[in-house]
Amino acid sequence: MFILVQAHQYTRYQALMDQAFRLRKRVFHDQLGWAVTIDGDCERDEYDALRPAYLMWCNDRADRLYGTLRLMPTTGPTLLYDVFRNTFAGANLIAPGIYEGTRMCLDEETLSEDFPRLETGKAFGMLLLALCECGLSHGIETLVSNYEPHLARVYRRAGLAVEEVGRAEGYGRSPVCCGVFEVSEEVRTRMQQTLGVAAPLYAGYRPRKIANSETVRISA
Repeated sequence: MFILVQAHQYTRYQALMDQAFRLRKRVFHDQLGWAVTIDGDCERDEYDALRPAYLMWCNDRADRLYGTLRLMPTTGPTLLYDVFRNTFAGANLIAPGIYEGTRMCLDEETLSEDFPRLETGKAFGMLLLALCECGLSHGIETLVSNYEPHLARVYRRAGLAVEEVGRAEGYGRSPVCCGVFEVSEEVRTRMQQTLGVAAPLYAGYRPRKIANSETVRISA
């Protein structure tokens, strides 16, 4: 299942939180070679201290993690503006309806154990679809994220049209791109059809029924 863990739920989902920070260390430090902050076997940074929300892909008992990403409003401090500013070429990406998605990663070993027939590309697509459904359920209109160039193919295969607004060298072994994508029912439907997913993935999914001006903020 896919759930959103907000600040007031950190204690309830502590096992998932711990697994997420360990997974981030393995992916972003060990595999990708990014210059990230390491604390033992975990990766955390100052943005985690701002009490963001985390989308978690986990089992039904919520004690085994398959994937995660962090969600933060662009109206506050973000990695995008503070660290990856060179990747978006001066585009204005700050608005109440725009959220930053960072530290997206999968635990491929755990997924292969529990879902041996699930390909990694489709797994990434499912996490993206759940992200879109989560955004729809919380009044998010646009998502922005940094990613390595090879992930653009994963986005396309998931039926997601990501607009690259810039890229830059100097953050790791590969260039880092900045992309934005629309959060809408049309996008969700296209992704669902492309991935062959019959029902919504995000546990709290509800179709958008509010006007864009009535954006609902994820609580801190």
